[in-house]
Amino acid sequence: MKQIKLKRREFLKISAATGGGLLIGFSLGGCDEKPAPPKTMPMAETETAPTAFTPNAWLTVHSDNRVTIRVGSSEMGQGTLTGIAMLIADELDADWSRVRAEHAPADKAYTNPILGRQHTGGSTAIRGFWTIARKAGATGRELLLQAAAATWAVDVSECQARNGEVLHEASGRRLHYGELARAAAELPLPDAVLLKEPDEFVLIGQPLPRLDTPDKVNGAAVFGMDVQLPNLLIATVARCPVQGGRVKSFDAHQALAVPGVKQVAQISGGVAVIAEHFWAAKKGRDALRIEWDKAGNDTLDSAAIEAQFKAAVDKGLVERDDGDVKAALAAAARTVEAVYTVPFQAHVCMEPMNATADVRVDACDVYAPTQGQTFTQETAMRITGLARDKVKVITTFLGGGFGRRSEQDFIVDAVECSKLAGQPVKVIWTREDDVMHDQYRPATYNVLRGGVDAQGKIVAWEHRIAGPSILARVFPDSAADGHDWSSTEGAKNIPYHVNNLRVTYAMSNTPVPVGFWRSVGSSQNAFITECFFDELCKLAGQDPLAARLALMTEHPRHAGVVKLAAEKAGWGTALPAGHARGIAVAEAFASFVAQVAEVSIDRGRVRVHRITCAVDCGMNVNPNSIRAQMEGGIVYGLTAALKGAITISGGRVQQSNFDDYPLLRLDECPAIEVHIVSSEEAPGGVGEPGVPPTAPAVANAVFALTGQPVRSLPITLHS
Repeated sequence: MKQIKLKRREFLKISAATGGGLLIGFSLGGCDEKPAPPKTMPMAETETAPTAFTPNAWLTVHSDNRVTIRVGSSEMGQGTLTGIAMLIADELDADWSRVRAEHAPADKAYTNPILGRQHTGGSTAIRGFWTIARKAGATGRELLLQAAAATWAVDVSECQARNGEVLHEASGRRLHYGELARAAAELPLPDAVLLKEPDEFVLIGQPLPRLDTPDKVNGAAVFGMDVQLPNLLIATVARCPVQGGRVKSFDAHQALAVPGVKQVAQISGGVAVIAEHFWAAKKGRDALRIEWDKAGNDTLDSAAIEAQFKAAVDKGLVERDDGDVKAALAAAARTVEAVYTVPFQAHVCMEPMNATADVRVDACDVYAPTQGQTFTQETAMRITGLARDKVKVITTFLGGGFGRRSEQDFIVDAVECSKLAGQPVKVIWTREDDVMHDQYRPATYNVLRGGVDAQGKIVAWEHRIAGPSILARVFPDSAADGHDWSSTEGAKNIPYHVNNLRVTYAMSNTPVPVGFWRSVGSSQNAFITECFFDELCKLAGQDPLAARLALMTEHPRHAGVVKLAAEKAGWGTALPAGHARGIAVAEAFASFVAQVAEVSIDRGRVRVHRITCAVDCGMNVNPNSIRAQMEGGIVYGLTAALKGAITISGGRVQQSNFDDYPLLRLDECPAIEVHIVSSEEAPGGVGEPGVPPTAPAVANAVFALTGQPVRSLPITLHS
């Protein structure tokens, strides 16, 4: 086994468990108080015995042999609770049937090293905690082995950990972990622990069922909307329908007359109506008379936004510049120029935005389906003026995240309302609130030019992008120079060797707020670059698969998934009349995904029959989760490709619910096959990388079928 040296102060400490448990955790300075579990969260089981141990531990070995693992990442359907638990339990050699996982409180101990904060995003949970979590498990195993050796008065090298027990094969003796917990808790930390080699994994790599499934099936799982507290009030917030507008004045007289309405007040997000229950809050909000300051945005519309982007697109900053594109285009045998556009897109989580806060004079508890515990804690600190150790964040299950729950608007609502009311308040956004006041995926305007030589080789590639910047809103310092890596990911790192390649980006912000959307820049740039690649293939008279592989010699992992997806899809074999295939590949969050889509035209609409997906995400932790995330990403990507578009008129979002912002329906869902590459590379992300190739694979199939390139989303057919 590979030996890893641990530095005591930087890694972990052990505390004696007076209740008969062994608690192992990381250094947790400043966090000495047990978090208050919500009274209605049965999944958040905590040690009930008298406590003398640090609460922010990663794992607890109970005296009855149960193992509780606390996960700092949010579970929004991607399988993090199970995946992180598998890393720890494998190194611990735990009995998986005795393992349970729960959300950890907000604490710097759970800082994701990739993001620098406790946050779930960027498909970083497994990648970020891959080594840290395994060390936590390995340290537990080492202490249990030492405890058993001391009990039997044998050398520790004679002992083996296996499936929740320590064995002494020479004598046939064995002790369960629970029997060793107290003794192990009293031992000093080991100077070093051994991490397993991949061929020693017992759990990692196995298609294990998710730990959270039973509670979600039987209804015991607690989502944000389920939180109940004594004296809880419900609030809704009236927001300016015009993007960027604010409250000018309001009349609360009629709202206060609604039975059950307790309070009406202006908060930073608009006018809040706080009531005994949701229906009263909603009726009170409907009765409000509000005069809005529309900030001059009431003439804004989608056409004006696109015109703004078009005017900016030639003024972009250089993000990549290889060779001499201008000269290569001039010398090319054939060239093509195309304009690609993508619209704003909403996240549409199935569980609308909500949060519950309980602000008191000396403390604040926030119960939230949040992706960002650190941000949530800091938001509450800013509003209440309380110190960090007085603000607790209790993470519930999330009914979908996709980047939307990285935002703080719904947290701000809850904390401000509770502070006003002086008692616990749950803020609930309606579906209409959610669709009309999202932080949208950016719309962009793209001009591409490319050229091929007389032999059909691509010799020039130019991509000019104009659009709003997420970073300029969320992390303004990082985009102060006009560059924005998130707007160009998937554009400046295409996997094709083209000698003359230039990418520019022109930041062009609008009053429409933009935010991180599942797979971020790659979600739209993969559509643009992979579709333009097929346009160049047609210009050169080349097969899209062969052309890709010919230019991917420097990118073997891209080529690997392209070959695998093509092979499994039967690329080149006969299809039913009226059907065609399209292929696309994308790299996102350290994973590589290729997809082949088979489509036809059914009564003037695109019908997707089958999508074959190949994914190389490095070391496989749980193939079940990988497969599920690819399938979910494809369905999400199909909705964006075929359905979704947020449009603006009079400064207002024109869509409001699933009737005018529809999702992919069951009868529209194609057959999906997922093939996972076996690998010993470091783990990549899986929550987001399934999305980017979907739209271009479908669009390229439509191009192959109709001869008309698809240059905008959602995909529409021209006569």
